[in-house]
Amino acid sequence: MFKRLTTREATLSFKLGAALTMERTVLVMLAEFEERAQRNDLRELFRRHADETHRHAANIEKSFQLLGEDVVDIQSPAIKGLQQEISIAIRGADGSVVDAVIAAGVVETEHHEIGVYESLITKAEARGADSVVQLLGQNLRQEEAALEQARALAKAIERDGVAFWI
Repeated sequence: MFKRLTTREATLSFKLGAALTMERTVLVMLAEFEERAQRNDLRELFRRHADETHRHAANIEKSFQLLGEDVVDIQSPAIKGLQQEISIAIRGADGSVVDAVIAAGVVETEHHEIGVYESLITKAEARGADSVVQLLGQNLRQEEAALEQARALAKAIERDGVAFWI
């Protein structure tokens, strides 16, 4: 559908499609993280965030509807790259550090998602799409909260690992 982007409106739709693909990829990542994580608090974070991620995808689909456009999936090479890098690291991680690898990957992924939503909100605001801004703002706030939770767990995991070796 997007062979050439010729309007600012088209760039919003393009980025919404990439964000939808991003959220669907994150669901796959969260399932892998939950399966591989050793800490219960980490697994619980992934379960909660998977529920939120389903809502994020639904909010993006609703955004397309509010804009009067068809829902489209657009490739998202950035999230695919993160997914590949984190998966490689997890597969190569010794059991004693796998949670640290996963937590670091989650922090990186959340930063990416936050950047995507900030960009989308800017584009939707410029278009005067207040309802879309509201939906994407919900997603952004949940991603920011997930980042804070992931950071706290990553710090706890690192401290526990250091304490183990002292």
